[in-house]
Amino acid sequence: MPIAQSPADLPDRQTVLSMSGLQFMQAVLAGELSGPPIAQGMNFLLHAVAPGRAEFRGTPEFAHLNPVGGVHGGWYGTVLDSCMACAVMTTVPKGSVYTTLEYKINIVRAIPPGTPVIATGIVDHAGRSTGVSTGRIEGLDGKLYATGSTTCLIMQFEKP
Repeated sequence: MPIAQSPADLPDRQTVLSMSGLQFMQAVLAGELSGPPIAQGMNFLLHAVAPGRAEFRGTPEFAHLNPVGGVHGGWYGTVLDSCMACAVMTTVPKGSVYTTLEYKINIVRAIPPGTPVIATGIVDHAGRSTGVSTGRIEGLDGKLYATGSTTCLIMQFEKP
């Protein structure tokens, strides 16, 4: 999956609105559209999508540590926001997009720097104007590191 390196690499609004949210997420996964620049800086990538589900994989590194050497809470939050909100995106109709209204995370245990993890978002509700999903960050061994929940606003710009 290529990551956008400049604003010109990001898909334009008409491209985004011309497909359903699932089609958009599948195009990003397939490398047909560039992934978000934040994924490079935070060292995570989209790994899988399905209706109502998005999975990212990543590894927190030295650049993601807080002053006392632990993985910064912002890394957990960014990865969980991405998987949960992208899960909602897979449910939006053509002509629509989402934005995060709020999210909450619960860090269960510290991720050791350099540990690969899987972040999975699953939709609990997808309506006309809002979507709700939950997420988990787990190690490759299944160890739970964090959970989260989000509410997203679904915005319709064009009728399907």
